[in-house]
Amino acid sequence: MYEALSSFAQTGGLIYFVLMFAAALTYALWPSNKSKFEDAAQLPLSDKGPDDE
Repeated sequence: MYEALSSFAQTGGLIYFVLMFAAALTYALWPSNKSKFEDAAQLPLSDKGPDDE
């Protein structure tokens, strides 16, 4: 009984983390998010704050 439950939990956890990784990767590489990430990458180099437009 313990082995079956352990195996089910391990498989479920693996599937969960693979899906979460795929979702994060999809979000990061989605073309419409490119400008958001480029703006965020330039924030440490600019004099304006995150609330300044």
